[in-house]
Amino acid sequence: MKNIKILFLSMSIVFMQCKNNSEKPVAKTTDTPVVKAQIRKNIVFFGNSLTAGYGLEDVSKGFVGLIQERIDSLGLPYRCINAGLSGETTAGGKGRIDWVIEQQPVDIFILELGGNDALRGIQPADGINNLQNIIDKVKTKNPIAKVILAGMEAPRNMGSAYTKAFHDMYPTLAKKNNVSLIPFILEGVGGVADLNQKDGIHPTEAGNKIITETIWQTLKTVL
Repeated sequence: MKNIKILFLSMSIVFMQCKNNSEKPVAKTTDTPVVKAQIRKNIVFFGNSLTAGYGLEDVSKGFVGLIQERIDSLGLPYRCINAGLSGETTAGGKGRIDWVIEQQPVDIFILELGGNDALRGIQPADGINNLQNIIDKVKTKNPIAKVILAGMEAPRNMGSAYTKAFHDMYPTLAKKNNVSLIPFILEGVGGVADLNQKDGIHPTEAGNKIITETIWQTLKTVL
């Protein structure tokens, strides 16, 4: 009788172990693909005080920040990088470009320089050489980068010959390099008192909103 009880107990233990093993969860497989995080491309704005947002209480209200807002609202995978430096001339940009393009890859490059050249009476021929050097360095470092050249106009008090040569500088470079051109970045803003700060040169927040639209008309075609 005692042996029967021992046998019955042993069988019960084996049964419970088999039951427990059968109830263990089985790892499930899934055919759902893993979605990788979207990689953001870089739009580098390389310019002077206009790009830097000089005089604005909130730099994010400058056109670089406003374009980033537009891009984010559309869900586009781009990051705007503000590489603007107040007081920059084309010669200064030529000396600074190497450092800027070493900091990150460049997918779209918006070149906004020349305004300070005009204010200082620097010859357009020198500006052309400097801007060409900048474009060459960007394309050498980032061969597939798309370049947008933002045009500027010289003050009329510089004389008709100077203003014409300065005006022609931008379409000449754009055609030579086969890059996109914004004819005049301050279109609708330059010379309009209500859209500029007290110095009459740097746009207000309202002025930057108009510049944003001007840039966007060209930028959206290369995004």
